[in-house]
Amino acid sequence: MTDLSTTYLGLKLKNPLVASASPLSKKIERARKLEEAGISAIVMYSLFEEQIIHESLELDHYLSRGSESFAEALTYLPDGGMYGVSPEKYLNQVAGLKKALNIPVIGSLNGVSKGGWTGYAKRIQDAGADALELNLYYLVTDPDLTSGEIENAQVELVSEVKSAIKIPLAVKLSPYVTSLPNFVRRIVEAGADGLVLFNRFYQPDFDLDELDIVHNLDLSTSADLRLPLRWISILYGKVNADFALTSGVHSAKDVIKSMMAGAKVTMTASNLLHHGEQAVGLILSDLEAWMKEREYESIQQMQGSMSQKNVREPAAFERANYMKVLGSWRDLP
Repeated sequence: MTDLSTTYLGLKLKNPLVASASPLSKKIERARKLEEAGISAIVMYSLFEEQIIHESLELDHYLSRGSESFAEALTYLPDGGMYGVSPEKYLNQVAGLKKALNIPVIGSLNGVSKGGWTGYAKRIQDAGADALELNLYYLVTDPDLTSGEIENAQVELVSEVKSAIKIPLAVKLSPYVTSLPNFVRRIVEAGADGLVLFNRFYQPDFDLDELDIVHNLDLSTSADLRLPLRWISILYGKVNADFALTSGVHSAKDVIKSMMAGAKVTMTASNLLHHGEQAVGLILSDLEAWMKEREYESIQQMQGSMSQKNVREPAAFERANYMKVLGSWRDLP
């Protein structure tokens, strides 16, 4: 019988298909349907640092009524209603999902700075989360901030969060790092048990009729798989951490490629938002059929099989491939 099981962050999973952080985890009934369809774990939607700080400042403001500094401080942060959830509701949702589901539930924190808000990592753990995903989403716009300063702050944040919890910690990263292998190694040394590649930044657009900024997030396609696929294949075997590939997982072939690059799990949301929980069964049945046809007995058998672990000079290998691709184009008549 084909063995689809894998391990991620020390968790034994029945297959490598995980529901990534998204609105899918906001309704327990929806999460239960995903489990019934075969999803092996679910990552909660993110609790943002700003939400926690806003609630804390708001409480402090009402306790210190008349203090203009607190009232002013509140204006620097978005209104809590924009998020539609308070930190306490988030913790209750973690507990609710754990009670309703038999699969692992992974909490998600989104933050960029050290501070008291990181104590929520332990509260998410205490609510029952099996692991925690720390999402380092930060778009640098200040020209005075150096890359070294940003990386040092993020490494310190990982260390602080890790010291607050006993459950496994995964860190979700952006691809926009000058020396990703070095940064990844520092993140792992700071305490990360897993790495999620990659975070997808939203790309704003302009509304020329209203002369306003349009905020939207385009869902992924299988073409988005290439970036995390490339980097996981490069990093596999170079750091002692589990890799999760996210962005572009829409089919069994996407899952297979991810496993061969060296990922322990693939995370998907766009496909589920498009097609619902029935997409899970289709991917898993196609995955098992492909493995049987090619006589793969287990997922572990293929993990890392097409990584660059044994390539002597990966940088030279990448440049050779780059030259080969460019040379493959022919002038149009």
